[in-house]
Amino acid sequence: MENTVNVSRSSLANKKIVILGGSSGIGLATARAAAAEGAEVIIVSSNQSRVDAALGQLPANSKGFVTDLTNEQQIKHLFNTISKFDHLVFTAGESLHLANISDLSLVDAQRFFNVRYWGAFTAVKYASPNINPGGSITLSGGTVSRRPQSGWSLGASICTAMEGFTRAMAVELAPIRVNMVCPGLVKTNLWSNMPQADQDSLFNSYANILPVKFVAEADDVAESYLYLMRQRYSTGEVIVVDGGGVLV
Repeated sequence: MENTVNVSRSSLANKKIVILGGSSGIGLATARAAAAEGAEVIIVSSNQSRVDAALGQLPANSKGFVTDLTNEQQIKHLFNTISKFDHLVFTAGESLHLANISDLSLVDAQRFFNVRYWGAFTAVKYASPNINPGGSITLSGGTVSRRPQSGWSLGASICTAMEGFTRAMAVELAPIRVNMVCPGLVKTNLWSNMPQADQDSLFNSYANILPVKFVAEADDVAESYLYLMRQRYSTGEVIVVDGGGVLV
């Protein structure tokens, strides 16, 4: 009987999960995986065509909303419309922008924070009052905060800020659980600004370096978001999912 209760408590079946950035990449992979376990998923993106295409990969009870995650009023309206739900996942972000600090204007640097940091900040502000008891928030970062290289000033700054924000919210919003997934290199559309030949070269060379000898697909990383939604005893935690990249 005890085992049955534990399984029931950790199940995502019949849970309502809101995924910001859920129309592509890791967000869409998380939506598919959660839906496969019986969850009702709500995906949010700034692009209607991407939302429509993603809904075509999800069960009929899935929903999609178009929201500008740099617009506070739109985010507020989104969560007023959705009302009560169980888990929030934030995976939204534009394509990666790599540049040395000498080549970055302050305006461009500030713009890079708008979705990845301030979008998450605002989403947590307006979503948290609607999260049901036992619910959670799972945010996203990256291992560049731990092993930055030349040209990664913005990425490293944002990922580091997100780790601090995650821990602060875990305390402030308790008993809502707030955690973060910190992926390494993953084959997603975040690399779409790079020519395909360069992408292939990057992934192949990095796979040879990694202890696991391959670069993850979005589905591999999605498992970590599901784990943190299920895991009732973790909060303020950052799970690194990088194939051992920080070790080499």
